[in-house]
Amino acid sequence: MKVLLIKDVKGLGKTGEMKEVKDGYGKNFLIGNKFALHATNEVIKKYRAKIRKQKIEDAAELDRLKGIEKTLGNIKLVIKRKLGANGSLFGAVTKDEITNNLQSQYNIEIDKKTIEIKNVIKMTGLFDITIKLGLGIHAPMQLEIIGE
Repeated sequence: MKVLLIKDVKGLGKTGEMKEVKDGYGKNFLIGNKFALHATNEVIKKYRAKIRKQKIEDAAELDRLKGIEKTLGNIKLVIKRKLGANGSLFGAVTKDEITNNLQSQYNIEIDKKTIEIKNVIKMTGLFDITIKLGLGIHAPMQLEIIGE
């Protein structure tokens, strides 16, 4: 029996591979546990079409993320905060503040979980932060904190 693996199976193969297996193993274990599909011509055509569509979508998403990366690299986000008596900030600058200011100043919407700050920002100045956009793209950005 010929099967198309739709999940990785230890000792047999990886997703997308076609394997020749014994009938009982194929029907009862692989197909029964939704690790594989019976490899008919129709199933193979649908799987290949799905893979082609996924590649096109991934390429479009990669182009979109590279555009956002370029945009973020060219901007300097400015956040105004109140200062204490000694010139330091009241509290630290949060990722929520960064996402809200990006949205309001540049109309760029990102998830706060994707922001990477090396050290806690508790004073005014210029800071480098990184935003993980996905698909291995990390966008560096400058953040300037100004006291009021």
